Amino acid sequence: MTALVMALVGYSVMVSVPVLSTAWVEMLGFTEVQVGRVAGADIGGLSFGALISSALVTRMNRRTLVFSGLLLSITANTLCIFFVEYEQVLSLRILAGLGSGVFTSVAVVTLGGTTKPVRAFNYLMFAFAFSTALELHTLPQLEISEIYLFFIALNIACILLLPWLPSRPLNDEQLALLEDAAEEVEDWKVPKILPIICLIAVTFTYINIGGYYTYIELAATADGISSDWMGPILTWSSIFAIVGCVLALSFSRFGLFKPLFISLIAMAVVVIMLSSGITDLNIMISLFAFMTLWTFVDVYQSAMMAHMDRKGSLIALLPSVQGFGQFIGPNLSASVLGAGMGYSSMFVISGSMALVALILYMGVFVYMHRRQPELAYETN
Repeated sequence: MTALVMALVGYSVMVSVPVLSTAWVEMLGFTEVQVGRVAGADIGGLSFGALISSALVTRMNRRTLVFSGLLLSITANTLCIFFVEYEQVLSLRILAGLGSGVFTSVAVVTLGGTTKPVRAFNYLMFAFAFSTALELHTLPQLEISEIYLFFIALNIACILLLPWLPSRPLNDEQLALLEDAAEEVEDWKVPKILPIICLIAVTFTYINIGGYYTYIELAATADGISSDWMGPILTWSSIFAIVGCVLALSFSRFGLFKPLFISLIAMAVVVIMLSSGITDLNIMISLFAFMTLWTFVDVYQSAMMAHMDRKGSLIALLPSVQGFGQFIGPNLSASVLGAGMGYSSMFVISGSMALVALILYMGVFVYMHRRQPELAYETN
């Protein structure tokens, strides 16, 4: 439960990006391009922090590592209240993201170390839906300084939970007991390059997510959509993350590849459909479908990694590659807007990133079909 709470807190900035983007524009006067840079800096910091944490998590006291990340996040968010110029905020959001990445990675590794990791990650997905709804409902009612205070309060709550976090990885004897008690997950025994390709595919999936999610509210406002309509739509769309979890469990009998292929195509469609203009109806359809597909795709991408990397050394990098994708996404979208190409082109380019991920997964499937046809058939 401690790891679950810390993971949700670590991802809190990631899910509140639409609200933060609007707040930076309306309250601090940032341009649309600057918003993309700042949002990308925050999530890019998370990616780098997770990378650092994955290298240290087996070598040092995890409570010390988490406390360092939380302290850095608290300090950076506190300074953001007082320093509001673009360059200052950009630097501070990198530091805040760095701190978040450190303790988020430890939380994910801890969840993966339970006797029933699949169930633990399902709990995370369900909790993610409710926490996202809470944030998207609450944060728009706050001033920018109060939003930072909200993040600070969450970090302090995590510090209070530190005594319940395992301080060290399990020893060999404990690992043996864990293996005996753990849920059976088939080891595909594939070359290491395949899970690495899957991590690259996750990155492209999150480039799409980062670009779309950062600018969705600003794009809707630019097309004349009322904030009174967008606020509730953003909040209620987050509940559809639960629908994605339920659908993922329902579709498990179809294997891993087919549901993942179909969901990535659908994700590209619901993003690109906004390139022809945003209306009250299509923004609702797009957001509800997008949030459903976000968790659906995540379940299958995580399951794919679990089958390919039973030791977990690469799974620990998931928060890092997710954050890296969400760093690239807003920056790529900001560059498109800065070039004067408009939101229409931005949605097309963003949605196409999901298709790149699809191509990578198809390459993995083709390899398995040719080299391990029986396994490919079972997961088709």
